[in-house]
Amino acid sequence: MTTQTQFPLVFKKLKSILEPYSSKLMIKIDTADGFSLDGAHSEKWKKELFFGAAQIKKNYVSFHLMPVYMYPDLLKNISPELKKHMQGKSCFNFKEIETSLFDELSQLTQQGFERFIKEEYS
Repeated sequence: MTTQTQFPLVFKKLKSILEPYSSKLMIKIDTADGFSLDGAHSEKWKKELFFGAAQIKKNYVSFHLMPVYMYPDLLKNISPELKKHMQGKSCFNFKEIETSLFDELSQLTQQGFERFIKEEYS
């Protein structure tokens, strides 16, 4: 199986990390190759705030998690292995399913969600 043929499976796993938050956040995109969540309108920022997304790209599947950009201290304890998948300040790219890293990313997403809700909407 070539790497790119795995992208829909990788996307499905990364989307499943974000889906539990769709009941508290707004789904902005939900297609076969993209899933995106925004927070409610923030009085502090006077707009809806992007929370996260998973998207199939040409050479990888990306997972964006805006809370790690907003609160960089969330990244202080991530593993070197997960850090290797970072591109920029809030994006992680994957070409295949990496269960242990996806578990770590899931925990990071939970921490990011809790902080996002506390800091932006309280």
